[in-house]
Amino acid sequence: MTSAPEAAQAAPAKKRDRTHYLYIAVIVAVVLGIVVGFAVPDFAKELKPIGTGFVNLIKMMISPIIFCTIVLGVGSVRKAARVGRVGGLALGYFIAMSFVALAIGLVVGNIIHPGDGVHLTEAVKGVGAEQAEAGSESTTDFLLGIIPTTLVSAFTEGQVLQTLLVALLVGFALQAMGRSGEPVLRGIEHIQKLVFRVLAMIMWAAPIGAFGAMAAVIGETGVDALKALATIMLGFYVTCLLFVVVVLGTMVRLVTGVNLFHLLKYLGREFLLILSTSSSESALPRLIAKMEHLGVSRPVVGITVPTGYSFNLDGTMIYLTMSSLFIAEAMGEPLSIGQQITLLLFMMIASKGAAGVTGAGIATLAGALQSHKPALVDGVGLIVGIDRFMSEARALTNFAGNAVATLLIGTWTGEVDKERVTRVLAGELPFDERTLLDNDHDAPAAPEGDGAPAAAADKKLAKA
Repeated sequence: MTSAPEAAQAAPAKKRDRTHYLYIAVIVAVVLGIVVGFAVPDFAKELKPIGTGFVNLIKMMISPIIFCTIVLGVGSVRKAARVGRVGGLALGYFIAMSFVALAIGLVVGNIIHPGDGVHLTEAVKGVGAEQAEAGSESTTDFLLGIIPTTLVSAFTEGQVLQTLLVALLVGFALQAMGRSGEPVLRGIEHIQKLVFRVLAMIMWAAPIGAFGAMAAVIGETGVDALKALATIMLGFYVTCLLFVVVVLGTMVRLVTGVNLFHLLKYLGREFLLILSTSSSESALPRLIAKMEHLGVSRPVVGITVPTGYSFNLDGTMIYLTMSSLFIAEAMGEPLSIGQQITLLLFMMIASKGAAGVTGAGIATLAGALQSHKPALVDGVGLIVGIDRFMSEARALTNFAGNAVATLLIGTWTGEVDKERVTRVLAGELPFDERTLLDNDHDAPAAPEGDGAPAAAADKKLAKA
């Protein structure tokens, strides 16, 4: 009689210790990467494929996880209007927050004047033209790019919006099939467990990936670039911090009653992963799992998170604002307030679909400048050296914005179990790092409250 409870108590402790050591190893790996980058920069540059390989392993899992999450969420909902309401509210919120982020970047940029005293040299000219080619996608190309070549090519090409489209179509089709579609939903539920288990296995390579990524960026950048461009870097970091703490913190407190710092603490391991890889996409699958565990319903998580990764780019908005002002001042062509607003509104449109991947922000910046004010494109080369460090702040801010957006939209649509949110953030219902799902551990079931939390959605799906 006593052996079973003892075994049940021992298992969670063992899992908790293992994942605890994993993320301690990530911190140690980041520190070692910095040391190696400064000590032997030439060798450190050769370690870049290690970090790239780890991020690619994570990205490999994004499409199947998004597909399973959305299909299960949409397929188990009986009214299509509910899904449309979530998507419409999400897009409206994303547009509004983009304007707020642009405005904050504009104000701070005009206060600190980050480009004063920086001079453009011939060595950095031409870099902007190369980046502009990578970021010169037209709106038509973007919209057509959402449609995959075939039903399954979205999984092989790794396009988040293509996967989102296919998953929504399949989810609505299963919804229309009613009871005859339930076997398919149960099969997809098993596949979801499989892909999350594979993701949990991949996470054990995080220390190696963090070491390679950090060593490479330090080796390539060095101290000189950091010193020369410290003003724009520090100004950007401070602006992102203000946006997260003041804007996002105030909104999540007023709307949901949740303390922002408690939410950020709950997502601490994801922030560490982003910091070490400079890619918010590396934490996308875990954000989906954790927001479901927090108590937000599957349809809200499945629609808001993937869509937010393409349209809710608060950090990228701030980056585009401050970088544009920096380049204009450095080239001796400061922009008037009217020109700044016009350029930045254009950039907000141009940045649609920009992924949270290293290098995407600078390509978007160069492409937008090329289309709207070509005279400034040569100045993009000024910030290439520190773009990796700015990319980290971009990715962290984008990630925080999407986590807050998911909780806000879930609250506005009544799709959040508030009691479960409180218990999870208080540490009473720990996240299962072994499976990344709630189905396979013995955490107490959450009551259904005034929304349909992940656990309740699973029960409804099983009974349907």
